Amino acid sequence: MSGLGGVVTDLVADIDAVFLFSPSTADYETIVDESDVPVIVVAVENTVGAELFIELPIEFNDIKERIRFGMEGGIDQEYIDTGTIILCAMNLFDDGIDSVIRIRAGEFTHTGIYDLFVNSRAEPSVIRNVLEVVIGLGKKGQKGKPVGALFVVGDAGKVMNKSRSLSYNPFEKSHVHVGDPIVDVMLKEFSRLDGAFVISDSGKIVSAYRYLEPAAEGVDIPKGLGTRHMAAGAITRDTNAIAIVLSESDGLVRAFSGGELIFELDPEAY
Repeated sequence: MSGLGGVVTDLVADIDAVFLFSPSTADYETIVDESDVPVIVVAVENTVGAELFIELPIEFNDIKERIRFGMEGGIDQEYIDTGTIILCAMNLFDDGIDSVIRIRAGEFTHTGIYDLFVNSRAEPSVIRNVLEVVIGLGKKGQKGKPVGALFVVGDAGKVMNKSRSLSYNPFEKSHVHVGDPIVDVMLKEFSRLDGAFVISDSGKIVSAYRYLEPAAEGVDIPKGLGTRHMAAGAITRDTNAIAIVLSESDGLVRAFSGGELIFELDPEAY
């Protein structure tokens, strides 16, 4: 056990900050009282009243993505810098903290996932609601079959000017918003047909069945991704929108901003 004790001692030695992921009030208060470094809470809600807080827009079940979001948020809010050594503490198997990870903030490649939610034109809750629709669609598909989909979120006026209709727009005279359970069911039903959904900054469904027309020259996407992903990259390069794509071929969800792939996730992990 002495060797194991040395490993534990090394984990907590010379750290510059503690990141607590969705802690209980008791865990938070205990660690704050006993810590001589900043304690930063990363969670969906600040239920513990933490002074230093980073809001998670969704529960990233992938631990690396959860930590990555926290790191990028901490740097953006100037709680830490790329040289900060951090002890990340979280609960993976129980209600209390049961896992710790020691990292240097700069070890995580900056992807822009924090910017995607916090600094996009669209409201963070709108992006979260669209992600939930796409993740749900990725899990269930349409009648048990895989389906692809493309949602363009924010800067809707410019997106409409850089696209054309493939069919009638079922949302043309409506004032419905993503996040409404009934509307989300409609979105999943309409996703079986071609074209992109266009959603405003506030979450209003502006259109379905849009063919995106920005030039694809100069858009660099990973090999193996098709025209839907190329269109997502191009429209986000030419507008202030972000795009969320569900791939019919591999079932992954990918987000684009500024013409670049920001992150990808497996719906089955959520």
